[in-house]
Amino acid sequence: MSKQSLIKLNKLFKAPVHPFNLQNNGVKSYAMWQYEKGEDTIKFFLKKYTKEEMFKDKICVDIGCGAAGKSLFYVSCGAKKVYGLEILGKYKEEADALAESLGFSDKFEFVCGDSADLPFEDNFADTIIVNDAMEHVANPEKTLLEMMRVLKSGGRIYINFPPYYHPFGAHLSDAIYIPWVHIPYSEKTLIEAYKELVKDVPDGAERIKFRISKRENGEEYFSYINKMTLKRFKGILKKLDLKPVYYCEAPLRSILSPLAKLPGLREMFVKMAVVVLEKK
Repeated sequence: MSKQSLIKLNKLFKAPVHPFNLQNNGVKSYAMWQYEKGEDTIKFFLKKYTKEEMFKDKICVDIGCGAAGKSLFYVSCGAKKVYGLEILGKYKEEADALAESLGFSDKFEFVCGDSADLPFEDNFADTIIVNDAMEHVANPEKTLLEMMRVLKSGGRIYINFPPYYHPFGAHLSDAIYIPWVHIPYSEKTLIEAYKELVKDVPDGAERIKFRISKRENGEEYFSYINKMTLKRFKGILKKLDLKPVYYCEAPLRSILSPLAKLPGLREMFVKMAVVVLEKK
């Protein structure tokens, strides 16, 4: 299927709300959008744990914090200190500015670093949040081991991520609005279409650089996502002998729950994998 057919089909779908586009249009900053959506980043855990259990007087690390709006929301939940870890240092200025405006500067620190090589000592954190980040890390196995190293005894790691075959699991919805578009179209076609669709937006070049890299043979690929599936993640946990104390798979909608339980379809109809690990 061609790039032209994808772009033509894309015009038939309504653009979902996306923080990149909100920021470009001057509606709100990425950091503020994250802060306002903070409750959504933990809502799946609140069926089992309270905000107090997760954050009250705790040292927290937020893996893949982006512009750290969600990190600052965790401060508002009573955290003693939140360290927002992000591999892209460009977000530090925006994060620090929001922290200052909210009066949270003394309880927040932006840390530029790699989740597979965390810049924290052993037994450092009470709580580690991994919201919509496990599908992005380059080395999920090393990331999990590093988080367990950094976690204090009795601490918890809260992980939630949309599986790759989620309707927007390709993470291209800032420009491509077609659900499950990554199933019928090849990665090469998706790359070509995405580059065409963002070429005229103010930060188009930056988006392309962020999402697309080249292999040694010159082939382009989406480097910002690791295509994490439910099956693969469970396999990684088993390989590392990490047994969740809580696990659930939230369906796209309650009416679709039966489809989210069928072996052949669950990857497409699960909205979020929700996992809690605890260190003894």
